[in-house]
Amino acid sequence: MIKSSQARKQRRFRLTAPAHATQHFVRVGLDRQLAKKLGIKRRTVQLSKGDSVAVVSGAKKGKSGKVIRLNMRRGFAYIDTVTRKNAKGKELNVPVYISNLKITDLNLTDKYRANKLSLKAQPKAPEKKEEKKAEALSAPEAKEEKVEQKAAEAMVK
Repeated sequence: MIKSSQARKQRRFRLTAPAHATQHFVRVGLDRQLAKKLGIKRRTVQLSKGDSVAVVSGAKKGKSGKVIRLNMRRGFAYIDTVTRKNAKGKELNVPVYISNLKITDLNLTDKYRANKLSLKAQPKAPEKKEEKKAEALSAPEAKEEKVEQKAAEAMVK
């Protein structure tokens, strides 16, 4: 990402960032109990529409609800329970800055997202060459044993 410590350059990077980079701006901290329950070892996960979140700081602190819309460019989430009335009395959703949120429940209806989270949580250990060789040697022996068992069963019948 950006390596400059100058706020001017950081703001410019966020403003001019390409779409594939803006997805990193909407990463939100996971609730520890949820992470433990799902076996996720990450601290943060990309926020998605349908996730349940809680507001942990700011004017709307203490409210919780589901994300109904995301603004990745500006870093805002719109939550169904965080609303205000306009001058005509119509209820509008108020944008909440991403850093003020915590994910309390994940929307795992997207198979790709669920798979990505589970793969990252449980990385595969590389197999040793010796184990592969032992499996390769034992496979033909197992086939021979099955053939012998079938022949024995045929003789019994």
